Formats: sequence, structure tokens, C-alpha cells
Amino acid sequence: MSGLDRFVKVSSNNLTPEKGRLLLSEPLMGDFYFGRSVVLLAEHNEEGSFGLVLNKPIPQKFNDVVQDFPEFDGHLFLGGPVETQNLFFVHTMGDIIEGSMEIGSGLYWGGDIEIVKEMIFLKSISPSDIRFSVGYSGWSPDQLQDELKRNSWIVSKHLNKDILKIVPEDMWKQLLVPMGEKYKHWPKFPSDPGLN
Repeated sequence: MSGLDRFVKVSSNNLTPEKGRLLLSEPLMGDFYFGRSVVLLAEHNEEGSFGLVLNKPIPQKFNDVVQDFPEFDGHLFLGGPVETQNLFFVHTMGDIIEGSMEIGSGLYWGGDIEIVKEMIFLKSISPSDIRFSVGYSGWSPDQLQDELKRNSWIVSKHLNKDILKIVPEDMWKQLLVPMGEKYKHWPKFPSDPGLN
């Protein structure tokens, strides 16, 4: 076992995935969508799992990509590889946005987009209250369990509505801190060990 494997190939933290929990990718996952990603699970049941990557902003401005929308000063995020032509969002506004579904810890999924547009136009919602993503992350039944067995992810229950205020580039590293001693070396590994 190499020195790197000694730290990276740790066993799962034994938390089960469920709605309102986070998935933190293992440090050497080189996938474009999921490398050093934080995924918020909006749904997890016998039919599969569904969520959004929270920490992958795209370089284009929101209004350059999303048409027919009031001027919005926030980032647009890459939520995952599925349905990247569609817009998804999570927010902290609760029932103010009609039709939204509670994920937990003060976070909500979706709702009436016309209400959202009006709130943006009236400046009654800010980028720290809502996160827009193109695409989502999805797993078929048992697929996520198989990835957890391969230690591709660790599950975190350290979710609260302030997660939308964390600088995206710092989110993965910051959320590893409360996970404990066995994960403290993960942020020190290069994203591509072949370049080291």
C-alpha cells in the first residue's frame, strides 16, 4: 500500500445517503462533474437518488446563459451531467416560493419560477438565498450504494441553509473539516497526482 493509498482509501463513514445529506467526493476523483464536488441530495429512495452539485460555478454570467430572466448577479452552477439544458434551483425562501419542497435544514428545492423571477426583479432575493444550476446528478437504484462501497463518496449530515454562503471553491475542503481526523489529509492531495 502506497503512502497515498493509506490516506485516500479510507473506509466509508457509514452514514447512509438520504434526502438532505451531502455527498463529498474522494480527493482523486478526476471526473469533470464530480471531482472534489459537494452534492446535495434532494431525493434518495428505492427508485434512485437525485441531487445537485453545489460547488461548480460555470464561467459565463448567469444572464448570458439563462434567457428571459431579470438581471441576476449570482453565479450559474453545473448541477450534474443529466439534463444540462434545464435549469434547477435550491433556495432558503421556504413557502414564499410556492410549490417548493423542503429538503431539510432550511433548504428548499424548486417552486414557481415566475415567483422567483418577480423576486429577482424586485431585488427581494439574493445569490446567498438561491442557487441556480444547469443539469442535475442522478443515480439509478443501487448505483449510489455501489459507489459508496468503492469509497467514491463520503456522506455528510453537516447541512444548513448557510451552505449557499460558502465560497464554492472552498466548500469541499470546508465541509471535510467536521468529518473528523480520518479525512483531514484529503485536501492536501493534488487534484491530479500525475502532475505531482
